Amino acid sequence: MTAALLLYTPYNQADPGGASPGKNNNPGAVHNRPPPAQTRQKPPGDFYRYDDRFHHNRYYPRPGYVAPYIPGHYQRIVYHDVPYFYLSGIWYRSAGAQFQVIAPPIGIFVPILPPYYTTIWLGGATYYYANDVYYVWRPQSNGYQVVQAPAGAESQQLPTVSDELFVYPKKGQSEEQITEDRYQCHVWSRNQTQYDPTQPPTNLSAAEASQKRDDYQRAMRACLEGKDYSVR
Repeated sequence: MTAALLLYTPYNQADPGGASPGKNNNPGAVHNRPPPAQTRQKPPGDFYRYDDRFHHNRYYPRPGYVAPYIPGHYQRIVYHDVPYFYLSGIWYRSAGAQFQVIAPPIGIFVPILPPYYTTIWLGGATYYYANDVYYVWRPQSNGYQVVQAPAGAESQQLPTVSDELFVYPKKGQSEEQITEDRYQCHVWSRNQTQYDPTQPPTNLSAAEASQKRDDYQRAMRACLEGKDYSVR
């Protein structure tokens, strides 16, 4: 199941590495803009890769890319006394006054999934996939843990179901405004339908889960259209 949901909370946007959002603190850097969130259309530059595993079909900056700052509402997560930074399924570590795209360490937790992810079922377990990273829900920790790729995942054709909403700004809203509006609509839709697509469904039959998902999608569409977006 492929879910498209920009799910953010208002984290501090101050740059923890000393750089300032919206400002290039290293004018001599080759790349003087941070990578955008994952997208279906290839951004400019040769430092993006296309992730089509499990029909994920998104572009991400390649590991090793160095950005002058992290755009938007990122999360700072400390793991084994090392700070990591997480935004839209992209992971960073400080590189002086800049930030380098990395693969996250196995075992690190995040409170929310990336905005675009693919749910796969293998060996009786549920995994969430995005940007070459596999996540597993750990209820005892109330979070999603980065894990090794499950055995057999790379060699099997696993079915996926699209839940994606395509959202287009009618009034030229910025990427940051789109992110904020989608999060607000997610919260409203979740409260209206008592269904959260980022959480594993419990005590629901397949038919009930499908109905709840449809109700949630309708609520999201109505909310976003009320904020001047075209939704498909």
